[in-house]
Amino acid sequence: MLDTHISDTAKTLHETSNLTLAQRIIGKASGLDGEAEVSVGNIVTCKVDLAMMHDSGGPRRVEPVLQHLNAGLFDPDKVVLVADHYVPADEPESRAILELTRQWAIQRQVTFYDGEGICHVVLPERGHLAPGMLVVGGDSHSPTGGAFGSYMFGIGSTEMAAVLATGEIWLQIPQTILLNWNGVLPERVTAKDMMLAMCGRLGMSGGRYQAVEYVGSTIGTLGMQERMTLCNMAAELGAQAGLIAPDNRTMEFITKARRHNRQTQNLVGSALMDDKRANADSLSTRSTWHSTPLQLADECHDFDASTLSPQVAAPHSPANAVAVNEIERQSVDVAYIGACTGAKYTDLAMAAEVLAGQTVNNKVQLIIAPASRQDQERAEQEGLMSVFEDAGARILPTACGICAGYGSERLGADINCISSTARNFKGRMGESSSRVWLASPYTVAASAVAGYISDPRMHGDGAG
Repeated sequence: MLDTHISDTAKTLHETSNLTLAQRIIGKASGLDGEAEVSVGNIVTCKVDLAMMHDSGGPRRVEPVLQHLNAGLFDPDKVVLVADHYVPADEPESRAILELTRQWAIQRQVTFYDGEGICHVVLPERGHLAPGMLVVGGDSHSPTGGAFGSYMFGIGSTEMAAVLATGEIWLQIPQTILLNWNGVLPERVTAKDMMLAMCGRLGMSGGRYQAVEYVGSTIGTLGMQERMTLCNMAAELGAQAGLIAPDNRTMEFITKARRHNRQTQNLVGSALMDDKRANADSLSTRSTWHSTPLQLADECHDFDASTLSPQVAAPHSPANAVAVNEIERQSVDVAYIGACTGAKYTDLAMAAEVLAGQTVNNKVQLIIAPASRQDQERAEQEGLMSVFEDAGARILPTACGICAGYGSERLGADINCISSTARNFKGRMGESSSRVWLASPYTVAASAVAGYISDPRMHGDGAG
């Protein structure tokens, strides 16, 4: 499935450009565009187009630093704050942190989403991202923004405080690794399966100063939420950022998100573009923000999507990925569909396809926590949430929840869980004796019905 040589078919990718996609975006942010100025390894200072924080690593961490520096915000309109980690506030500490977060949003006059869902999903669905932006996020899965042609990456709270005060950040120009996918994905094989396959073959030891870019004919067939899954889990490959060059589908998503949120008056701030500007930008996506020419990449790895089967990663690493049919009837106690990686609308639709007319095994607890309120409302309108309830699932609030080990809904001792989340590190989702297998929403749903890790192609409507 994997070749590490440079493929002949990929050599036709925009050979006329002399810079990688990452170099072009960082060059724009730093005011530099010469090849020598943005060569790999150079350190540059960049203007930040947008800074995103959540309640866990946000105000309670950055405000003391800002006060110590006697600094205000460089531009409140370019700061977005999302409450998602301590939602719901079911403990005294959670309530205190949420109240601090809400008061800070009012005092600092920043765009604030309270209980709307997980930051990595809310940010694009509210229209804050666009091709060519340089964006920082206070969370390790911030590379999700790369699905929209933004160079977005995670930073710690101290560095975030510096960004909030100055509007700038230094970067080392990264190497670019192309992950070249061609062919048609088989039925019930998803972006999550692609990511687990890549983690299994490439490992998680990539360097901090590198960008992975997903290219090839398969990528163009994926919807935006599937592309978000790929860029989200660039973090699991050890990359600083994950990127997908924007296309018409990208611009359609952005334009629709911005139009919807203006109509519902959910969006404010100069970080937003009007529809005319967004449409104008779409004309330059192919010439300005196109894929990295293959000959400029530091590495290229070729994958054949048509040969891929559903994947499962065994405890305690996403790199422990194998085909589902290599897992021998592993029983599960909990099946969890949640998190920014695995509970977007598209993910919920996958799970519902398997669960329609089915009942969860009486030995399994199926838990579903939609990634955003907007996605949950759409799922409700289309009858997906009813499918989950009829199957015996328990629905949790739209929040990070179990994935990050927050709140009271954590895995107990000696629990076997199959999850649509990005990580299965020991103790992350609960007790250190719990064990987590990672899989796509299709596979999680199928396993909830079977009572053991099971091939989704053998279950529900359309099963082979």
